[in-house]
Amino acid sequence: MSDHVNDHVSIEALTALRTALAGHGITLPSLDLHLPSYAGRYGTPPLITLGNCSAATAQRLATALAKP
Repeated sequence: MSDHVNDHVSIEALTALRTALAGHGITLPSLDLHLPSYAGRYGTPPLITLGNCSAATAQRLATALAKP
C-alpha cells in the first residue's frame, strides 16, 4: 500500500462508505479503489469504483439514500 496522502484520503472514504452501507445491510462486492487511478500520480485522490450490484441491492441503496 502506498503512503501517499491522497491514497489515504481515498482509503478512508472507501472504508467509511463500506461501513455506512453495511449499517443499512448493503454490500457492494465490487466496491474498491479504481486501480488505474490508484497507480497513477495525478495530484488527486484515487477514484473509488462502486461496481456492479443486483437489482435488489440497488433498490436497498436507493431506499437508504431516500431516508431523511
